Amino acid sequence: MTVRVRFAPSPTGEPHIGNVRTVVFNWLFARKMGGQFILRIEDTDRTRYRPETIPVIMDGLRWLGLDWDEGPSVDELRRSGVENPAAYGVGGPRGPYIQSERLELYRQVANELLERGWAYRCNCTPERLAQVREAQRARKLPIMYDRHCRDLPPDAISPDEPHVIRLKVPLSGQTVVHDVIKGDVVLENNELDDQVLLKSDGFPTYHLAVVVDDHDMQITHVIRGDDWIVSTPKRILIYQAMGWEIPVYCHVPLVTMPGGKKLAKRAGATSITEFRAQGYLPAALFNFLALLGWSPGEGEEREIFDREELIERFDLFRVNRAPASFSYDKLDWMNGVYIRRTPQEMLLESLIPVWQQAGLVPAPCPEEMRPTLRRIVPLVQERLKRLTDVVELTDFFFVDFEPTVELLLFPKLKLDAEKGLDVLEQARRVLAEVDDFSAAEVESVLRALVEELGLKNRQVLGIIRMAVTGKIVSPPLFGTISILGREKVLQRLDQATQVLKQKTHG
Repeated sequence: MTVRVRFAPSPTGEPHIGNVRTVVFNWLFARKMGGQFILRIEDTDRTRYRPETIPVIMDGLRWLGLDWDEGPSVDELRRSGVENPAAYGVGGPRGPYIQSERLELYRQVANELLERGWAYRCNCTPERLAQVREAQRARKLPIMYDRHCRDLPPDAISPDEPHVIRLKVPLSGQTVVHDVIKGDVVLENNELDDQVLLKSDGFPTYHLAVVVDDHDMQITHVIRGDDWIVSTPKRILIYQAMGWEIPVYCHVPLVTMPGGKKLAKRAGATSITEFRAQGYLPAALFNFLALLGWSPGEGEEREIFDREELIERFDLFRVNRAPASFSYDKLDWMNGVYIRRTPQEMLLESLIPVWQQAGLVPAPCPEEMRPTLRRIVPLVQERLKRLTDVVELTDFFFVDFEPTVELLLFPKLKLDAEKGLDVLEQARRVLAEVDDFSAAEVESVLRALVEELGLKNRQVLGIIRMAVTGKIVSPPLFGTISILGREKVLQRLDQATQVLKQKTHG
């Protein structure tokens, strides 16, 4: 059997990171088994449909390295209003891969379910349905359709009048979901609603469309979050009614915040686009998500794996049953590891857009700036957890600042204004006389100055750091001074000196 799995986002917005983790599991399983990963666009919710999100979703998948073997074609995307469809179109033998282009197929299946006695027409008005729900709430009953139209004669409702088609769920017995992760899950049929399959506008509901599409696209494994398991019996009933083979279901535990709280937007359930904007590398985020609820083996303590290792080791049947806890701290740590492993020239190309977004570097980046930027990279590479950290860490290279007495006389330095002024004046003197303004030469003269003044390293180098960078914490000082250059360093030392002179002389 050739494994075929799918990701079927709804273009109503970007999927949050919990859903993306499940996409990673689907992709890894397909690649491990030598199968196919299919992208399908489920756009039947026309009230919330936003076609502009389709390329955003696709861009996010590609950035994360989740390529698809089959998906919407160029023509399908063009008809959906996607700009530059040629950049995203893939196509495949089981299309169309956009649900709104498959409406006739859904109607055919709905009518066949009518003929087989597994569905019925319903013309209940919204007003009547609202009254039914209100009465059920008052009696504290489950909110579900009261089956008013279920036993009407077949010709009681004309196909030409407004109506929906509902699934005729058995009133007794049980439906069993055979699940790879959770085992057998049994639900009583009398607790299931006679759900709508086809709406009055001719569009299918999600439950009908997903079953028809999964069958038609020959999906072998459905890997999704376990919050969907309550709806799975209804889908199994459709498979059984049509005599179709049921795919293997794998409901993976949800992603939660530490402590078990639901993953909420404000607490980390952001989209791929937002994680990208926050400064995460795609390889780090992929590695993190792959291990979110799955481990490569007992006794394996290593957490950094390249993509090919994850594919080789991935085992769908080793996915944990317990919810996976999302930790920004762990993701930041992992991202820092990947940043440190990135070749410096490649890291430079990732940092330039971050500097540009902050307004520190023009776009496009002038060629004459690149040598300086290239020198900054090794100074900050070990200190970055996210690419965006580079802004706070290096902005002083690009913009001037006004030092304050409070900064220059930072309490931990244990320097008064008079002693601080002396340190800055002596630092200016020795740096002005340096012939070679390299990091090594700068270090040599400043360490000699520490000895000459009889102070501690952190006192002398600390106040110099604050004078030339405006920061308590900065990249390595000697390399920083070398990159800033003699003229700018002396100018900033003079500025800081004036601030302390005003302090000491009133």
